[in-house]
Amino acid sequence: MKRTQIDKPRSNCGVFGVFRHPQAATLTYYGLNALQHRGQEGTGIVTLDYDREKERHFLNVHKGFGLVTEVFRDESILKGALTGDVAIGHNRYSTAGSANNRFNIQPLNVNYRNGHLALSHNGNFTNFRTLREKLQDSGTIFQTTSDSELILHLIARSDMDDQLDQVEEALNRVEGAYSLVLMTDSALIAARDPYGIRPLALGKFEDSYVVASETCAFDIIGAKYIRDIEPGEILIIDDEFLRRGEPHSRWIQKSVDKPRYCIFEYIYFSRPDSVIFGENVDKVRRKLGKLLAHEHPLNTDDDETAIVISVPDASNTATLGYATESQKMRQNMRFEIGLIRSHYAGRTFIQPYQDSREAKVRTKFNTVKGVIKGRKVIVVDDSIVRGTTAKLLIKLIREAEPKEIHMRITSPPIHHPCHYGMDFPSREELIANRLGGDLEAIRKELGVDTIGYLSHEKMLESVPREHGEDYCTACFSGEYPVPIDVETTKEEYEV
Repeated sequence: MKRTQIDKPRSNCGVFGVFRHPQAATLTYYGLNALQHRGQEGTGIVTLDYDREKERHFLNVHKGFGLVTEVFRDESILKGALTGDVAIGHNRYSTAGSANNRFNIQPLNVNYRNGHLALSHNGNFTNFRTLREKLQDSGTIFQTTSDSELILHLIARSDMDDQLDQVEEALNRVEGAYSLVLMTDSALIAARDPYGIRPLALGKFEDSYVVASETCAFDIIGAKYIRDIEPGEILIIDDEFLRRGEPHSRWIQKSVDKPRYCIFEYIYFSRPDSVIFGENVDKVRRKLGKLLAHEHPLNTDDDETAIVISVPDASNTATLGYATESQKMRQNMRFEIGLIRSHYAGRTFIQPYQDSREAKVRTKFNTVKGVIKGRKVIVVDDSIVRGTTAKLLIKLIREAEPKEIHMRITSPPIHHPCHYGMDFPSREELIANRLGGDLEAIRKELGVDTIGYLSHEKMLESVPREHGEDYCTACFSGEYPVPIDVETTKEEYEV
């Protein structure tokens, strides 16, 4: 199945874990529902249970292609098949390894000399190819084409006797961006790369502990957010942790000058109701919109009221920030709902003569013509990648007969691909790079009257930096904090 070309950075993945709760699978199901925006290709849950007669642990697994509600449609899966009081789950959007390989759906699990291991991973290992080829040369047989499988093999092949030592050694060998949850026969292990590029949070539900990519997954089950897993931290959640209530952590032995949080988590990926990297996403997005209003106001010479509309859903709160700040600046404009998004579009079945991307846009969005017709319209969006969908969206808005269309983007132009868990196209396909950063050329190609991107400086001004934290802005600047192996395509190791 060929993937439709994208005009948005795709979310990387969502991970969730529960330790010592009798309804672990059900809690994980709800957590994955809240994290559905981070991946829609496949989902899975693995639980740990104990057979008292045979005196051994065993894993229960259920995975499949599709959304959480589709894969777990039969409630007997959660109530009967996925028994146990420890569970981990995963929503997949593939950034390494084919989207169409069923074996790539996570959590991945194995049984080796020290017991069971199951893994949910968000991010990309940048030394994936080098490590995989070394392991293959030494006789390792891979079951998937996902970079996540590396961790399981590195742990299983370690010369260390202690399982936690094996995990620590494995994580010291991989490089890149990762937030991951490991499940063993006795513990739930949560870890982040030393730069903390991807988010991962710790929460508490009743007497149990939970971990998740975003805090919105805690809200849905009523769990309390405690703190983030620290960059480079390997947090062990086991029975001793439950008894003492104090964290038992190890640390990845890699020296970094400071964190490099992914700034796109604030701009686009994370839900606005989440707290990531210690800050509310909604607050940051509103500030992005406010600063964009200062950098790119719509200067009008008449008394006509312009309308500001968002491209739902990711740009909703940034659009509110743009509109309210514009009003404070005495700009004659107001926020309106001019685009309606269908959340139930699903797959589209296209006639041969139709353009599939145009049909996808029309299925996903529709205009409120009475709001747009005859008006000056400011369209606020979070980013433009290829420009294909943005161009079609502007065409759709033009059909509603506005007087003018002005586009405002709450991030700088994207010139470089991401190698840390976002699915950007190649550099040559990025509209800002393809047109040499020429804003006038981009404006003409999209078909808008004016266009304005938020500057790099104002973007950094929008995010919290109280403790000297820095951010990964490689997709804008080309400055990659972690070295990149030779680039590997998703399908490179497919048979």
